Amino acid sequence: MASSVEIGGSWSTQEDIALCESWVNVSHDPITGNEMKFHHMWSKIHGEFCQRSGSIRTEMALSSRWKILNKELGKWRNALTKAKENIRSGANLSDEIIQAQMWFGATGQGKKSFVHFQCWEIVKDCSRFKIIPTAPPVVLHETPLHESPSTDSPLDSPMETESPLPPKNNSLRLERDLRRDEADKARLEAFAIEKQHAKEKDDDEREMKIMAMDTSHMSPETKAYWKHKRRDVMRRKLFHDDGPSNTDWLNDENH
Repeated sequence: MASSVEIGGSWSTQEDIALCESWVNVSHDPITGNEMKFHHMWSKIHGEFCQRSGSIRTEMALSSRWKILNKELGKWRNALTKAKENIRSGANLSDEIIQAQMWFGATGQGKKSFVHFQCWEIVKDCSRFKIIPTAPPVVLHETPLHESPSTDSPLDSPMETESPLPPKNNSLRLERDLRRDEADKARLEAFAIEKQHAKEKDDDEREMKIMAMDTSHMSPETKAYWKHKRRDVMRRKLFHDDGPSNTDWLNDENH
């Protein structure tokens, strides 16, 4: 029997989205979702998936693909949870995503970066993937600016303030925050270095392909194009290794 990959090829983003939408609609049906047997559930998911995507993939292919997505989405939920707990006050969503990607890649299992963001938006409110904060949220204003304070408790007073922490506790908290900030900075720097190394590796591989391109069977115009690309590669290499003075001869050839 042919495998699901042989039958349907590699999975597209739209198919992943259709699979996630079908899984959510069937497994979280308020009437039948909790009582459905496994085989019957995947039969219904398969029917809805085919309607949404027009795909010919089998139930087994859908189930196998869901195992992969389920694992990746679960890892992303855990990474986002850690990032939300660790993120500093005033940080934006971009900082949170960067930290989450660092946590995701640090697990050492599967892919180093999470890419299924559209699928995540579909499943993130499901009980299996919902992020439950473990730390109490920071509340800047208990009462909206234009809303009168509640009068349920006559003892409440706008002049009341929390008692300051003892000096020793303040010192310990500042030290702990400083260590955490330094750890965050180190992780971000490591992530940036890894990203730069990956880019340099990709650039090297692309330039090697350019230099190794066989132009013997190409038209004169195509040969000229690849010759120009090779000169660009050589110019970058020489400029990087020896400075701009040693690239003059490449410019002379163009005259």
